[in-house]
Amino acid sequence: MGLKGFAEGGIASIIAGASTHPLDLIKVRMQLQGESHIPNPSALQSYRPAFSLSSAANISLPTTLGVPPPPRVGPLSIGLRIIQSEGANALFSGVSATILRQTLYSTTRMGLYDVLKHKWTDPETNNMPLASKIVAGLISGAVGAAVGNPADVAMVRMQADGRLPFEQRRNYRSVVDALGQMSKHEGVVSLWRGSGLTINRAMIVTASQLATYDQAKEMILEKGLMNDGIGTHVMASFVAGFVASVASNPIDVIKTRVMNMKVEPGVEPPYKGALDCAMKTVRVEGPMALYKGFIPTISRQGPFTVVLFVTLEQVRKLIKDF
Repeated sequence: MGLKGFAEGGIASIIAGASTHPLDLIKVRMQLQGESHIPNPSALQSYRPAFSLSSAANISLPTTLGVPPPPRVGPLSIGLRIIQSEGANALFSGVSATILRQTLYSTTRMGLYDVLKHKWTDPETNNMPLASKIVAGLISGAVGAAVGNPADVAMVRMQADGRLPFEQRRNYRSVVDALGQMSKHEGVVSLWRGSGLTINRAMIVTASQLATYDQAKEMILEKGLMNDGIGTHVMASFVAGFVASVASNPIDVIKTRVMNMKVEPGVEPPYKGALDCAMKTVRVEGPMALYKGFIPTISRQGPFTVVLFVTLEQVRKLIKDF
């Protein structure tokens, strides 16, 4: 029963992740819009003024002049811009990392949730209390995120690479190359950069997504609104996708920025951690910056959740019949 749940969840997750990858890429690009880094002390140079009453007087100036950020654009404009500047294939940049991420992260969380669901379901009523569903989602999401964090970091970097100036791009050839280069140049620990955020987000997403889907599906069937078929699965999936998007978007923005930051030897990193990133983001861009990319998030989370659960239900049916 346990292995069956992992297999079903893994197959559904890989199909859903690969098919909605372009929407996820656009979401990442939107979340990085307007990102502004305060100059590090090491980036400042001291200059003596031409005329000064004191020989010790120095003025610290940044080595580069501030350039106003480009105007923010919507998901459709970003998608068209990616196609025009990088080619249509760029919409699938990092898809290998997405597949690996779904194989590690989603297979683990879906399978573990299924195990806990069968263990905690009341045998008499054949129902599981909402609180138990949420707890099962929190546990499953945490374990899955810890397992899949390296693929998550690689996916974010590969998706964001095209927005960087040509000379600053990492140009990873594949997810294996990305993981190898990160381990070589930044250390193995870099593969778990932002893992705290990843785990927090995964706990929220899994608890809200899986628990909401099960709860919505049960309510639809109990009230006799629809039969147990694709219509019910689609309706419950949309509800689950919306709830998961609202709950997870702020953490997702911070996670994306922390994972994407470039760390160089001897140079202070742009962010000291998740809290520092959140404070700088809110201070520079305002509180609503935490919901940056929400439209592509819900646009991706909706189809992803629908494909995920519809595929999952069909896979379960096929395996059961087989």
